[in-house]
Amino acid sequence: MKFFVDTADVDAIRDLNDLGMVDGVTTNPSLILKSGRDIIEVTREICGIVSGPVSAEVVALEADAMIAEGRKLAEIAPNIAVKLPLTWDGLKACKVLTGEGRMVNVTLCFSANQALLAAKAGASFISPFIGRLDDINLDGMQLIADIRQIYDNYGFETEILAASIRTVNHVTEAAKIGADVMTAPPEVIRKLASHPLTDKGLETFLADWQKTGQKIL
Repeated sequence: MKFFVDTADVDAIRDLNDLGMVDGVTTNPSLILKSGRDIIEVTREICGIVSGPVSAEVVALEADAMIAEGRKLAEIAPNIAVKLPLTWDGLKACKVLTGEGRMVNVTLCFSANQALLAAKAGASFISPFIGRLDDINLDGMQLIADIRQIYDNYGFETEILAASIRTVNHVTEAAKIGADVMTAPPEVIRKLASHPLTDKGLETFLADWQKTGQKIL
C-alpha cells in the first residue's frame, strides 16, 4: 500500500519523507488555508520534497474553469495530480485533463457508482471518503470493498486512494481490502508505530538493563 500524507505542512512532510513513509501528498483548500501560505508557493515546495504525486485541488465548479485551473496547477511541477470533485463537470474536466496526459485525482467520492464513473472518465486516482461516511452511520470500508470488486471485475487501472482516514484501524482495514493508496494526516501515520505492549516491553527491558550495570558505549 502506498502512503500519501494529507497535509500542506512542509515540515511534517519532510520529516515523514526522510523516513521513507511518503509516496505522495494530498492537499485541499482547507489544508492550504491551515498552512497560511500561497497555494502555488507551498505546492511547489511540496513537489520539491517528494517524488510521488502531489494532489492540488481546483476550486472552480464549471468544467471549462476547472480545466483552466487544472492546467495552471499542473504547470507547478511534473508530479502534480489535479484534484477534481466528483460532479458531472468534474468528470468532464477529468476526461479532458487525462486526455492531455495529466494525472487526475477525483475526490469526494461517496458511492461505488461515482467511482465507476470516475474510472470510465480516466481518473488516475479515486478518493472515497471513509471517515465522512462513518460520521453518518454508513460503512466507509464497505465502499472501499465495493470499488475494489468493481475495478477488479473490469480491469480498471484507476487507483483506489482511501481518504478521510482518521484512525489506525482505518489504515489496517483499507490495506486488508486492497486499497492501492491511503492518505492520512501526519499524526495518524505516526500512530501506526504505537502499541501499549511495545511501550511496556521497552520499559521492562530498560529496567532490567539498568540492573546489569553495563553500558554498550
